[in-house]
Amino acid sequence: MAFVNLTRRNALAGAAAISAASIIRPREARADKSLTVVLESEVIIFDPHFTTAAITRTFGYHIWDTLFSMDGKGDIQPQMVAAYDTSPDKLTWTFTLRDGLKWHDGAPVTAAECVASINRWSPRDAIGRMLRAATASMAAKDDKTFSIVLKEPFPLMLPALGKANAPLPVMMPMRFASTPGDQRITVPPVGSGPFRFRADLWRSGNSMILERNPDYVSRPEPADFLAGGRSVKIDRIDLRVMPDQMTGASALIKGEIDYMQYLPFDALPLLRRARDVKLLGIGGIHQFQGNFRLNHEFPPFNDPAVRRVLWKLADQSSILSAIGIPEEFRAPQCPSFWMCDAPLSTTAGSEIARVDIEAAKAELKATSYAGQPVIIMEVAGSISQTAAQVLAQNMKNAGFTVDEQTMDWGTVLARRAKKDGWSMFAVYSNGTDMISPLNHFYIASTCADFPGWSCDTRIPDLLKAFTRAEDQAARKKVAEEIQKIAYELTPSVMWGQFTIPAGYRANLRNLPQSSYPMFWDVDR
Repeated sequence: MAFVNLTRRNALAGAAAISAASIIRPREARADKSLTVVLESEVIIFDPHFTTAAITRTFGYHIWDTLFSMDGKGDIQPQMVAAYDTSPDKLTWTFTLRDGLKWHDGAPVTAAECVASINRWSPRDAIGRMLRAATASMAAKDDKTFSIVLKEPFPLMLPALGKANAPLPVMMPMRFASTPGDQRITVPPVGSGPFRFRADLWRSGNSMILERNPDYVSRPEPADFLAGGRSVKIDRIDLRVMPDQMTGASALIKGEIDYMQYLPFDALPLLRRARDVKLLGIGGIHQFQGNFRLNHEFPPFNDPAVRRVLWKLADQSSILSAIGIPEEFRAPQCPSFWMCDAPLSTTAGSEIARVDIEAAKAELKATSYAGQPVIIMEVAGSISQTAAQVLAQNMKNAGFTVDEQTMDWGTVLARRAKKDGWSMFAVYSNGTDMISPLNHFYIASTCADFPGWSCDTRIPDLLKAFTRAEDQAARKKVAEEIQKIAYELTPSVMWGQFTIPAGYRANLRNLPQSSYPMFWDVDR
């Protein structure tokens, strides 16, 4: 899940911030082969198996590596794996690692460590748990080869091992992979990816340095989204912490930073006029989906009828307008849990998602709702807070008692782990996190210990049917059935599909055109 502050400001305040004095040292003081970048937030959690945080995923793809990766078409390609095969009955899969794979400390990557890594990651991930349930045994055959023997065919083996959404199935050295999955890795990470983390240069709250891994052996194919070669042409990435987005925009215009992941919408007119700045905004699965996650264990949303009232109150158009997202960077009112302009897009079950406050008022009176306060956790200054505020007003107009509580994202993460004391929070996630029932946070985790605790006993069997479907058309039919149930269950309510454009200096070459920040192949 992603989080960033993009508070709206009026044009005068925005212009003043753009002209403010810089806090970044001039380009002349930096090496030519370094990049200074501002990402959505500071990296707080290093462990890609442990969290769904998008910033940890971004960090993870640079430090760690995966057995398989997703290409630009959504297909899964080998990454650490050189070759693989399956038995005629589809029950035995054998994987052989590429030559030259090393951890950042110089030790070779082994098949046994890959087995341990899969075992650590899989219980924490929805599709990983399905793979685990289908597996009879998994073991290393030698230093570079391991096998997975299944109880029954599992057609989504490669999508599981190459999934692009968090928690990521990264490979870890044995000392990390042997850490129980419910215990977060807190020591400086050692991966095998194209960059290594310089713990000695880390300044929490200020800067984090990633350095080119000189021992990294790239695949020979051209880079294609997360798949293919990762040819590193720069020596160092300085991940700069800069909570104020307008200060970041100013630094980008002046050439004091090279890349900013999320640009403030109010600064876009100035950024468009800047000679040496380019904007990057992509549609489809590279957009974001906003959701209000509901707590099914705490009144009043323990009543499904009360939850369903929200479908008549979540006005996506009004929310995106209030945030200030320009028309060119947003989708129309999108009814699909699996994103619009995506392979599984569907309107199934969405008939109840008709914005109508008067109808919502009548519907609420017919439920068990008795005036209990709806506690909304809002992240101060974020676009999700604006989304929550628009919904909160509509809820009040429909007869809900609403208690809006402002806090930081870290506090939301801590409080959402408890089954009481909160009713909902707003968040947004990359399209790759939402394009399938198997990786959609709030669908795939049904009846699991995942904050919100939504549960429908029909969904697990349908998820299994989805994994066994022979082709995309069959998978789409199953996805439609799951969405119909999701509209009844209401694990979350969508508040819009949109793009937050990134910005980068025009002298950067070969920057991957993606909503995922990726800095291999980049040159200047």
